[in-house]
Amino acid sequence: MTKFQVTILGCGSAMPTTLHNPPSQLIEVNDKLFMIDCGEGTQLQMRRFKTRIGKLHSVFISHLHGDHIFGLPGLISTLSLLGRKSDLNIYAHKEIDFLIGSLKTYLGRHMTFNINIIPLNPEKEEILFENQCIKISSFPLNHRIETNGFIFENKESPRHIIREMIDFHQIPYTLINDIRYGADFVRQDGEVISNNILTTPGRPAKKYAYCSDTAFAPEIVPYIKDVDILYHEATFAESEQERAKETYHSTARQAAEIAKAAEVKKLVIGHYSSRYNELGFLLNEAVDIFPETELASEGKIFEL
Repeated sequence: MTKFQVTILGCGSAMPTTLHNPPSQLIEVNDKLFMIDCGEGTQLQMRRFKTRIGKLHSVFISHLHGDHIFGLPGLISTLSLLGRKSDLNIYAHKEIDFLIGSLKTYLGRHMTFNINIIPLNPEKEEILFENQCIKISSFPLNHRIETNGFIFENKESPRHIIREMIDFHQIPYTLINDIRYGADFVRQDGEVISNNILTTPGRPAKKYAYCSDTAFAPEIVPYIKDVDILYHEATFAESEQERAKETYHSTARQAAEIAKAAEVKKLVIGHYSSRYNELGFLLNEAVDIFPETELASEGKIFEL
């Protein structure tokens, strides 16, 4: 069965604490490893949780506040020390070149690979990466600076061929691929052999949505409708609702209201304010609205 999992490397917010690392997650899908956000200390978290740093395919940066990007210089330097040869694609707002450009100048001839910056569109949804199995897209969030959320989709797989039925009906090899994608088989005498007799269902599509720093924004609901797991920031408790509004963040209750409106299957909350040493009350506030809620924590893995 194809692996599709999310590993939390950090789920704190701007102010570093000894309880939580700055934001970062790893998404492993179809044997590819992607990173979302790269706060300070991310590469150490990768080693701590025994993830394969050399396997990293691409990095997706939601926005350019320091707690989401300060881990990039160290990560890039380490990848070069390890002798990486393949290009590293970084999907981020174009202004990130101030950081990456300076880093490339500093490392100079010691850089062993190319870095490609693919700019995000902060105003509309767009597909960033797609192959036969995976689709990754971005959509706008509502924060103090340009910010994007991301959706990772492991697409529905083709149907599984029943070998015995293919042999029994003497179906030509040239038609097998069409049948895997749902076609019926028409015999020479005109009889139609239904696809359901020839195949079994493939793997269903699965979706993971990441909503980084954002104010309460019901307008994002269409983008994340029906996803299997939604990660949504929950920086503040409901008692700090005014502070959340001022800083363009969300409360745990507001995150749950978004999850409920979008009819997602599971909500994971994170990006906790450094003012909180205990998080049970944040979970309770969310669960009151959306019972299928869990707290993010460093090293926790969510399977899809």
